[in-house]
Amino acid sequence: MVSPLARRAQIALARERGLSLRRACGLIGMSRATPSYQPRLPAKDAPVIEAMKELSAQYPRYGYRRIRVFLRRRGFELSWSRTHRLWRQAGLLVPRKRPRKRIASVRPRIHTPFKANMVWAYDFVFDTTANGQQFKCLTVVDEFTRECLAIDVAGSIRSKRVIEVLSRLVSLHGAPLFMRSDNGPEFVSLAILDWIASAGIATVLNDPGKPWQNGTDESFNGKFRDECLSIEWFRSRREASVVIETWRQHYNEVRPHSSLQYLTPVEFKQQLRQDLQPAVF
Repeated sequence: MVSPLARRAQIALARERGLSLRRACGLIGMSRATPSYQPRLPAKDAPVIEAMKELSAQYPRYGYRRIRVFLRRRGFELSWSRTHRLWRQAGLLVPRKRPRKRIASVRPRIHTPFKANMVWAYDFVFDTTANGQQFKCLTVVDEFTRECLAIDVAGSIRSKRVIEVLSRLVSLHGAPLFMRSDNGPEFVSLAILDWIASAGIATVLNDPGKPWQNGTDESFNGKFRDECLSIEWFRSRREASVVIETWRQHYNEVRPHSSLQYLTPVEFKQQLRQDLQPAVF
């Protein structure tokens, strides 16, 4: 079936060949009112597309699903299909990453959390400033709420500093039941193990060569790399610390999460508190 746009082009071509409008419409089988009709859909879609382009420039690694959440916050109520159509029409497809080779194996989930503050996962991410200084980021994530509790940035993070960060988080949020990490030297040091034991927290260590057992924090680290470290240009460690903390707050309070039904971690925690409140009659 030929689209109305293509049929209008056929009428224009026929008129260029000397045919009248009546004759051209009769040959093509189109009403004479159709060529003069001005579509209203482009004018209706223009503000949405403009907002999409603005949000895409602000968040270049977000796809149309996450951008749709931001559009709804601006008052644009769109269906998934319309959002996808306009996203493709504006040419805003996110470049695909090259998939990594995956090794087929059993992926057990040990101590899967069913409430907030049950399992904290922590790991390290490395990056470099513009002047060549390397820095290290200690990331701590609540596996159930997906909230990033802390990102500590420093040139070197040893066991003493890890304990300081975890102690501060425990004083703010309370102690979790489990701490999940890999078998790196920073996580299996006697100082950290002694502190975790004294705090009444159980440890869950990944098997060597099986990072998927810490899947929540590995997923967070990938987003952290993709949406912050790979985009920002840090002139110093101090600047990196400020920018990364700003991104962490954005991650918790603004960025919608598909695993949380496109709520932010803060909204998800508030929803949990409301669900736990007793009904008042």
